[in-house]
Amino acid sequence: MKISKQAQRAARQLFRSCQADGVLDEGRVRRVFAALLEQKPHHYLEIMTRLGRLVKLDMERRSAHVESATALPADLQAAVTGRLKKVYGDGVAISFSQDPALIGGLRIRVGSDLYDGSIRTRLQQLEQCF
Repeated sequence: MKISKQAQRAARQLFRSCQADGVLDEGRVRRVFAALLEQKPHHYLEIMTRLGRLVKLDMERRSAHVESATALPADLQAAVTGRLKKVYGDGVAISFSQDPALIGGLRIRVGSDLYDGSIRTRLQQLEQCF
């Protein structure tokens, strides 16, 4: 669906108004959506669609998912958390999980960034070489 430039601009402005100190404020987002539904300005559906997409992308960018083959010790979790917060800022929410199929190493996904240092991926890459 193609969105008009006016609707894109309005959505970006509303998105910026929903941020407090560079972090998205959930309460402000809810109030903006409620106001759009109540007032129904020109192209309000397009604005809501684009604003929803911007909010979703921001939420993904501020969440990190760390996978490992086994449970990580607390000191290693703290080291990974510290490094991710150094790179992506203090607003990042980090979750840890286990996936025995990785065999070893870590796979970290932050938004659209993927850092894959797992043994399974390295073995797959080696298999493709032959």
